[in-house]
Amino acid sequence: MNAMKTKETPPEQPATTPNQLNETPFEALASICSVLVIGLFIYSFLGQNYVIPSGSMEKTLLVGDHLVVDQITLAPATKWMPLVHYREPQRNDIIVFYKPVPDGNGTYQHLVKRIIGVPGDRIHLRNGIVILNGVAQSQPHAEPTTPDNHSDFLDEFPAIAPEATADAYEGTPEAWVVQFPHLIENGELVVPPGQYFMMGDNRHNSLDSRYWGFVPRENIVGRPLFNYWSLKTPEDQYKQTGIGNSLAWVGHVALHFLTDTRWERTLHVVR
Repeated sequence: MNAMKTKETPPEQPATTPNQLNETPFEALASICSVLVIGLFIYSFLGQNYVIPSGSMEKTLLVGDHLVVDQITLAPATKWMPLVHYREPQRNDIIVFYKPVPDGNGTYQHLVKRIIGVPGDRIHLRNGIVILNGVAQSQPHAEPTTPDNHSDFLDEFPAIAPEATADAYEGTPEAWVVQFPHLIENGELVVPPGQYFMMGDNRHNSLDSRYWGFVPRENIVGRPLFNYWSLKTPEDQYKQTGIGNSLAWVGHVALHFLTDTRWERTLHVVR
């Protein structure tokens, strides 16, 4: 007689599962605050949205480039961040700074230019070539001077005083016109202590120190590191104000994001 087969019963499952750790409202709030603090720190020192509005730095920087800017390295040294490498601005640095003279509406605009002269330097241009402390500089990033684009004021600076451009460029400050003759020695412009001489790489389309003078050390914000996004943008786009123009531009960006983004410039290092 065959033995009766008994049905095997599966092992008993635990009646209860281990308790899961639930995050308290206070812990959730603390986590959110931590993220906000980190985000604010990055925004304050690295992540501000600096957009190139004009062609004064072409071909180095293009209209529509969005930059991540290092605001720590060139900042005044502080004891509470001893591991940070601080240094003074140097020749050929590309920097973000506050324009030393206000615009017509009284605001001090952010600009991006290249440092040509630091305190104590002696500068003059001959046929568009920068002569720094008696030595002609090789600056392949700069727009070359040709017979077609040559300008006596821009390319033979400081042979012609800025007051000669005041009628053509209303942004030439009177203080610069008055100060200018006292800064010339043997045909060279001498950079005073605590001041910097800036020029755009697009030398014939750049309103820079030749027009409005030196940039004080305290006006320097930081140096661009790289493009995080670059979009084809009309050079006069930043002049379009009002809600209607802003909404129209947002719609344009949404429709043309893929085709107008300069993908080859994404994460492009600024030099």
